[in-house]
Amino acid sequence: MTLVEILLILILGLMAIAVPIGFAVIAGVVGVLLWIGDINLMVVPQSIFGGIDGFTLLAIPFFLLAGSLMTAGGMTRRLLELADALLGHKPGGLAMSGVVASTLFAGISGSAVADTSALGRIMIPAMIKVGHKPAFAASLIAAANVVAPVIPPSIPFIVMGVLTNQSITNLFLAGVIPGLLYTLAMLWIARRLAIRDAPAVRTGKRPPGTVRRALGRAAFALLMPVFILVGIRMGVFNITECSGVAVVYALLVGGVVHRELDLKRIYAALVSAGRSTAVIMIVVGAAKLFSWLLAYTGVPQAVSAFVLANVSDALVFLLVVNLLLLIVGMFLEANAALVMLVPVLYPIALALGVDPVHFGVVVVLNLCIGLITPPVGLCLNIACMIARSPLERGSVAILPFLAAALAVLLLVTLVPQASLLLPGLAAG
Repeated sequence: MTLVEILLILILGLMAIAVPIGFAVIAGVVGVLLWIGDINLMVVPQSIFGGIDGFTLLAIPFFLLAGSLMTAGGMTRRLLELADALLGHKPGGLAMSGVVASTLFAGISGSAVADTSALGRIMIPAMIKVGHKPAFAASLIAAANVVAPVIPPSIPFIVMGVLTNQSITNLFLAGVIPGLLYTLAMLWIARRLAIRDAPAVRTGKRPPGTVRRALGRAAFALLMPVFILVGIRMGVFNITECSGVAVVYALLVGGVVHRELDLKRIYAALVSAGRSTAVIMIVVGAAKLFSWLLAYTGVPQAVSAFVLANVSDALVFLLVVNLLLLIVGMFLEANAALVMLVPVLYPIALALGVDPVHFGVVVVLNLCIGLITPPVGLCLNIACMIARSPLERGSVAILPFLAAALAVLLLVTLVPQASLLLPGLAAG
């Protein structure tokens, strides 16, 4: 039995008994190092600390904190009001409002799990109240919020940029069009299914000026993603500085403009962001240790040689990667899968001539879809808990949305310009 096989058995065995993946990876690597016997165990804390000791990674806690502060400061509610004003009066309007609100909020938080929790607590009960089935409401909100890590700011794109030494700004720009395509697909599915799921829901025209008033109330929230992209693109600040400015912006808008932020809510936002940051950083640090062991045992080179000997076409490679990641995404959280697989797959992609930015978008979009695929599917699980719907029913209700998501993934894979257009225009 090889060292890699021992490692995988240890990690999967620990995960099977509900050990969090970050700790399972650390314990698995320590077990293998003890098996080898001639390696100083100081490499464990050194690798973990080295994995999280990066200036760029500071953007993660700041963006998470900005999203928490904006939710506590009333921006989430105002975005929901705007989405309802735009689409709520149309057939299937409440469901479509949920999709639009998810997309708008995606430009603030960068976390699908956080968005599902924040928006789901408002939208899911509202949808159930007007007659939608709990499983449908849960699946819709879960699927709609997958767009959060694709549209900037995106935590997985930050991790991808750090792992591959790419421009995070280019990755942010590359995610815009795929994110909008995903939203359009969700809107189409939501409208068709919502009318069938709750045909008795009444619709009607909104009073004159409803959209204008809602737009005015949501103006500061809508400016946030524009502020991020323009500021980074114009060179006013880098990604990490931008995340810090986003926190200040959220504090000013929530505390001074909307006057809904108080010390109690700020403290709750700090705690929420701290917990989320701890989860992500433990995984990143553990995966850095995992990557070190893979490099020590020569696994990336062996896998690369095998793939290059059997696959000579870039498109075939991307399709194989998609299939692999869809399976992996059913069991692993996106950031964990990124840091464990990208060091192996990225050099192969470069060797086959795949554009690194296109590869990054395909990988991130693919793993984000894993947030709604059972059995782990964090977004689907959270939404089902909020809706008080069994996961089994949610797993069935999610299938049409999952099919639409896979169609978008295939389109982005086959048409690289969907990812590369905006970075190309920015570079030009």
